[in-house]
Amino acid sequence: MINAGDTAWVLISSALVMLMTPGLAFFYGGMVRRKNILGVLMQCFIILCVLSIQWVLFGYSLSFAPGKGFWGGLSWFGLNGVGLEPYADYAATIPHQAFMIFQAMFAIITPALIIGAFAERMKFSAFLVFTLLWATFVYDPVCHWVWGIGGWIRNLGALDFAGGTVVHINAGIAALVMALVIGRRKNLDHNAPAPHNLPFVVLGTGLLWFGWFGFNAGSALAANGLAVNAFVVTNTAAAAAGLSWALIEWMRNGKPTMFGTASGVVAGLVAITPAAGFVSVIPAIIIGLLVSVFCFTAVSVIKPKLGYDDSLDAFGIHCVGGIWGALATGLFASKAVNPAGADGLFFGNPKQFLIQLLAVLVTIGYAFIVTLIIYKLVDLFVGARVEEKEELIGLDLTQHRERAYTILE
Repeated sequence: MINAGDTAWVLISSALVMLMTPGLAFFYGGMVRRKNILGVLMQCFIILCVLSIQWVLFGYSLSFAPGKGFWGGLSWFGLNGVGLEPYADYAATIPHQAFMIFQAMFAIITPALIIGAFAERMKFSAFLVFTLLWATFVYDPVCHWVWGIGGWIRNLGALDFAGGTVVHINAGIAALVMALVIGRRKNLDHNAPAPHNLPFVVLGTGLLWFGWFGFNAGSALAANGLAVNAFVVTNTAAAAAGLSWALIEWMRNGKPTMFGTASGVVAGLVAITPAAGFVSVIPAIIIGLLVSVFCFTAVSVIKPKLGYDDSLDAFGIHCVGGIWGALATGLFASKAVNPAGADGLFFGNPKQFLIQLLAVLVTIGYAFIVTLIIYKLVDLFVGARVEEKEELIGLDLTQHRERAYTILE
């Protein structure tokens, strides 16, 4: 039975999640050097175009068609059988296509997150091929395992309300692989260049925070109390994490920065994503406060020591934050919040933590190996990295024959 309120909420949430990809474009675009901002914006927008088509043709079917084991198969190819009636196994009160388009927005933003690892140095043609292959052979299978009917991680009882493993760990570990194999940017001293446009980073953060309410609260798939809980804990964790990062910088460096606070907010949003429909407000504050400690350490201590060039900290924020969020769900989940979920370790069910840990490890292992294979194939046939001269000129001019700033040149 279709419920008008639920349908309206899921459609609005789909629009909110769609806005996150342009939001990410500004968040990442402001961080790169000015000669590369259009390259980042173009990568985000072309993902919106390419994966919207991939999803309705076969991505949705691979991810969500009832299947066994690896992925869902092609029985819903071209949305065959995906109509305007509800599909009760996923959402009983909204049209099936409403669920489909909501999930499409997740499939779009996930590979966009990886851009942060290879920013300023990947060929546009190689990027397109990589993204399409990655969405098909990494995102779609993992999505099916965790959320699809017959998915084996779903059948284990792993909790992932809005995409801690499916989105953030998946993309974050792929980002680490890309940073390692594509190599450091040329002429890069030990410290990465400062963001060329911090107001763009803040604008992007604001759009991400705004869109994340659709991401998390929309994952209730109904306009109900669970959506309200997800909305409240999402905002709370983001606020706690932004505050925590600012305080860490203040104590360590003597000054809190806008860039750090924005990074903290995004880390908090990442960490609460898997937990949003399973935890209450006090655990959300703890999750937010601690994620900034973990992500700050990854970005400011571990990365400089190891020397890899994850340009915009896609791994340090999304993978590290996603791992903490998925494990924290196994600690703080409570059936009092969501009777359809499970209790976590602190509510008398240590097994849930172990299930969460297994889901994390499997996602890391699979995404690492398959991302590496896809990159090697793309590099072999297309060539992944731009020429050194093109990198020095910038991707805006060499890949797109455009420049973002003309008056200031």
